[in-house]
Amino acid sequence: MGIIKDRFKAKSEIVSVEIKELLKEHGNKVIGEVQLSQIYQGMRGMTGLVTETSLLDAQDGIRFRGFSIPELREKLAKAPDGSEPLPEGLFYLMLVGELPSEDDVHHLSSVWQRRSHVPNHVFATIEALPLNTHPMTQFVVAVMALQTESQFAKKYAAGMNKKDYWDAVFDDSMDLIARLPRVAAYIYRRKYKNSEHIQPNGLLDWAGNFAHMMGFEDESFKELMRLYMTIHADHEGGNVSAHTTHLVGSALSDPYLSYASGMNGLAGPLHGLANQEVIKWIFEMREQLKTESPTKEQIAEYVKKTLSEGKVVPGYGHAVLRKTDPRFEAQMEFGKKHMPDDPLVNTVWDIYETVPPILQSMAKIKNPWPNVDAHSGALLVHYGLVEYEYYTVLFAVSRALGVLSSLCWDRALNFPLERPKSVTTDLVRLWLDGKDNIWGD
Repeated sequence: MGIIKDRFKAKSEIVSVEIKELLKEHGNKVIGEVQLSQIYQGMRGMTGLVTETSLLDAQDGIRFRGFSIPELREKLAKAPDGSEPLPEGLFYLMLVGELPSEDDVHHLSSVWQRRSHVPNHVFATIEALPLNTHPMTQFVVAVMALQTESQFAKKYAAGMNKKDYWDAVFDDSMDLIARLPRVAAYIYRRKYKNSEHIQPNGLLDWAGNFAHMMGFEDESFKELMRLYMTIHADHEGGNVSAHTTHLVGSALSDPYLSYASGMNGLAGPLHGLANQEVIKWIFEMREQLKTESPTKEQIAEYVKKTLSEGKVVPGYGHAVLRKTDPRFEAQMEFGKKHMPDDPLVNTVWDIYETVPPILQSMAKIKNPWPNVDAHSGALLVHYGLVEYEYYTVLFAVSRALGVLSSLCWDRALNFPLERPKSVTTDLVRLWLDGKDNIWGD
């Protein structure tokens, strides 16, 4: 069956038994209370999902299977002569729940290399789109074209025991993750590099090969891709891309359909498109101020101008985090090591010192600190990846690691169709008047 698949099967069977026992003994216990404001305002803070792969703490930031980002940067296997973690190791950790050995990581690299072939009709589908199509649209269309390869869809149509759903979802997820760098790099070279495509290098790791196919051979850029793919991979289950993938998957849509739906959510300005908006905002600021190195005083005035126009400062604030995003700090550490004198990167650091005090002075701002999007674009620009419309595609490739490992767990644990109850405002009014009980107590 395969080393990783066997380990995942064994682990999931243990967890499945544990969950059944938990539900048998504690299934009727109430967790938290739902407020009316939560129903109307995006279900913010409502606990309603189980996601095994990661947990977001308001103070500590994201933890993958209990490990913080600094711990992962230390403990996960690296590329030869590299210092950043290989994303393969994080995927293994999220999937199996244990830190992998170096052999496990290199085995996974080779498995993904073997599974990375992309059928020609996928490239033909991309080519059928106008060249000015947004990169994320091209990416999602390509994923949908890949759906012809779904083992889950084929086996389900032929008649498959529900106990075997996880097996086909696992294979689809491995195939899809393996193919995504090839697809994403093809879109980049098509749109921005006159369709001068670069063939994959079978000797490189997953993220290093992605950088190579995009046309970036600098070893430190490959290191950046390894870090980027690791820290953007997952952010527990409630964010739009993760939740959408889970929701669509709960209808037994195959991983290609489920992942594509999640990436349509990632493409939104309030989610993955934010990294594009950050660098766009900085470019506009430099243009209006007519300098590549604005002072902190100039930055402060521009920030106040942005806020006075009813706009937000992109890259600042997060729905859950209440301190500086550890993913921002990891990227800042990378910048200090590889590009300490870069003007754009230094501007990001000056913004970091300037924006939080301004936002803290505003009563409604609960979290004035930067998130991951506030830094990533500046690092990419340093290496010449200036096409900021493409940045969300990088995010999408990385996010596949988290949402698809979670999807494997959804099917292994036989999670049901997700179908929350909704109410009307008229019914809410009746409840407030004591004429109906919408909560069923």
